Amino acid sequence: MKIGMIGFGKAGSAVASILQQDPRYQLAWIATRSGKPELVTVGDAEVPVVALDAATFGEWIDAHAVDALVDFSAAASVAVYGEHVKRLGLMLVTAISSYDAAQLAYIQSLSAHARVLCSPNITVGINFLIMAAKLLREIAPFADVEILEQHFRDKSEVSGTAKKIAQSLLVDEDRIVSMRLGGIVGHHEVIFGFPHQTVRLIHESIRREAFGTGTAFALGDLQNCGNGFYTFDDLLMLRVRKHLAGGA
Repeated sequence: MKIGMIGFGKAGSAVASILQQDPRYQLAWIATRSGKPELVTVGDAEVPVVALDAATFGEWIDAHAVDALVDFSAAASVAVYGEHVKRLGLMLVTAISSYDAAQLAYIQSLSAHARVLCSPNITVGINFLIMAAKLLREIAPFADVEILEQHFRDKSEVSGTAKKIAQSLLVDEDRIVSMRLGGIVGHHEVIFGFPHQTVRLIHESIRREAFGTGTAFALGDLQNCGNGFYTFDDLLMLRVRKHLAGGA
């Protein structure tokens, strides 16, 4: 599967290195705001870089065809590549945590023409945590719930993943406690307080390459789905249902 990468910051470069190592995928090119430098080294390969510019990006993508786009850039990028996802039926995996309501609605509209996965945190572990937390919340709706998120010192906004956890558990976002310390990549903890016991579900992102393994999983499972809008939870639940049905 040929992949076009949108964004090449700390997370994007880590994801690109994982995809480049995976024999299922070929990292065809990387799009950034500046388009500089013209080539970057990812693993043992040199990958071309193009400017994510509305005036020229359509011509580039027509000349350098890919099967899927992976977006680790910024929320505004979808306005540049979105119509090409629709026009070409490209698979899209986006891990942006800061979409506003209009941008999210636009991404959802693309799913009528393509397979789209949108997840503010694309690690396998955090999404398994969310699935387990939802099950425990259903079993024990009376339990107190607190969400703790810890990230690197310069992250200003509340974690989009923590907000997603709160939404999935139907608890107010004021139950999120945020800490900013040093160079923490990402720590999420859901604490269930029972009358006579406490349950803590914890996920720790040790390196940003965890986003890469999650992206590789998402691409592999999404290609077996029909056009539509998916979350990481949806892919995990498809796996669970298959397992319960006795599938391989």
